[in-house]
Amino acid sequence: MALYEHVFIARQDVSQQQVEALTEQFSTVIKENGGQVGKTEYWGLRNLAYKVKKNRKGHYTLVNIDAPAAAVAEMERQMGISDDILRFMTVRVEAHETEPSAMMQNRGERGERRGGDRFGDRERGDRFGDRGDRGDRGGRFGDRPRRDRDENAEGGDE
Repeated sequence: MALYEHVFIARQDVSQQQVEALTEQFSTVIKENGGQVGKTEYWGLRNLAYKVKKNRKGHYTLVNIDAPAAAVAEMERQMGISDDILRFMTVRVEAHETEPSAMMQNRGERGERRGGDRFGDRERGDRFGDRGDRGDRGGRFGDRPRRDRDENAEGGDE
């Protein structure tokens, strides 16, 4: 049997308990067709990048599946029929991850934004940090000589 990672997005209107019931329903479909369901992760209610079927948010769930292709096809068919499922995606993998997915790890473990300061070690109020000696930047727009308009009109209409 093949290994799959399956992610689906449920409508924002359904509750977390209903999403868990949907996960159980689709897990049952896999098991009835000779497959096994490994780890399941509920990622929570998250913003969508764009509206999908008039929804701005969705409940994300990851399911690790070890099943024949026919079982996955049947599960996807039933998800396509369901009004509660906005989108789903199944990817075949070589091996399932044993540790929590990147979505379940807290930010400190992923190495993002350590500490309370969003902008690193910069001091408050110094928007650009130390920029060093930049040297003379030359004149500004008011200091530049104007071009004569006749220079640009060479060979124009006479």
